[in-house]
Amino acid sequence: MQNFFLRTGIILSLVLISSLNINSQNTVNKKDAFPRTAAPFLTITPESRGGAMGDAGVATAPDINSQHWNSSKYAFLDQDMGVSLSFTPWLRDLVDDINLYYLTFFRRIDNMQTVSASLRYFSLGSIIFTDETGSPLSSGKPNEFAIDAAYALKLSDKISGSVAFRYIRSDINNGAYSEGAEPGSAFAADLNFFYLQNVKWGGRKGDVSAGINISNIGSKISYDGGANQEFLPANLRIGGAYTTEIDRYNKVGFTLDINRYMVAKGDFVDGAYEDKSDLSVPASFFQSFGDFAVEDLRISVGGEYWYDNQFAIRAGYYHEDEVIGNRKFATAGAGLKFNMFTIDASYIIAIAQNNPLANTIRFSLGFDLDQMGK
Repeated sequence: MQNFFLRTGIILSLVLISSLNINSQNTVNKKDAFPRTAAPFLTITPESRGGAMGDAGVATAPDINSQHWNSSKYAFLDQDMGVSLSFTPWLRDLVDDINLYYLTFFRRIDNMQTVSASLRYFSLGSIIFTDETGSPLSSGKPNEFAIDAAYALKLSDKISGSVAFRYIRSDINNGAYSEGAEPGSAFAADLNFFYLQNVKWGGRKGDVSAGINISNIGSKISYDGGANQEFLPANLRIGGAYTTEIDRYNKVGFTLDINRYMVAKGDFVDGAYEDKSDLSVPASFFQSFGDFAVEDLRISVGGEYWYDNQFAIRAGYYHEDEVIGNRKFATAGAGLKFNMFTIDASYIIAIAQNNPLANTIRFSLGFDLDQMGK
């Protein structure tokens, strides 16, 4: 009974991300396997700007929500202090009470250093837990959250680096009638870098930037006191961006992100999946390099247009191979910037039918605390 509810909870969290197409053949190529991880809410884009550009953001211009994408970007942000709140009603085409909340804050220490923090809270709504026959046993409100703190430092006038530390708590069995089941907790860290170069091409000023973020490298997580342990969704994201001024009032930017899970793949044996959860976290991370296949890559492309640094229009596309999830969607969004605050929104446009992410909307509200103090 305990394993039934534990497995149900983990599968539920995975389904919230996407509908996975898994081959059921007796023999499957190594490239057709994919890593299974817990706490997938850590990979959901929590804010609107990156969400409007195909879930890209590791190399885009710094903003208040850089914590999720690449906290080293804060070192180049032209503000001293800011806070942002984002809200995402998740999977609204399927359910009406799953929500993701995201709160970020950053503070500049001096010209070289910044600190930042964030809180991510994922509510899975109300769920009725049942037994094997479908009879209701209890109800609960599963939830997950992560608290981050990061430090960013300018290493030169063009490069910055950052390290972020994260505490994760995942209570997917909340209210379940399952002896031995308990919330899972874990610790993780991110390491990232950002490069920014001012250029002048074709007589127009612009910026070329690049970023890399290795995220969620940390302990395993368990929902049964350590009897079974799952990897966190360790991820490598790299990207580049280019922004140029068209004239005094207009500028455009383009970005590309490529990311991949850095968790060892399991194997399919006689049609049954065997994971590599017995490996240590470092062993899993380094083995993932040997497991590489082109199908593992998730690709995000996006564009952004600004008028007078006050009004923005954004669009993008996200691509994922069917082996690892088959999420393919376009995105769009807009933003308004005032003296003291910014408002951003994004929208997911499904490419395939029956995509659970279709019509997802994100909202973000940011405050420039420098301006508010004047």
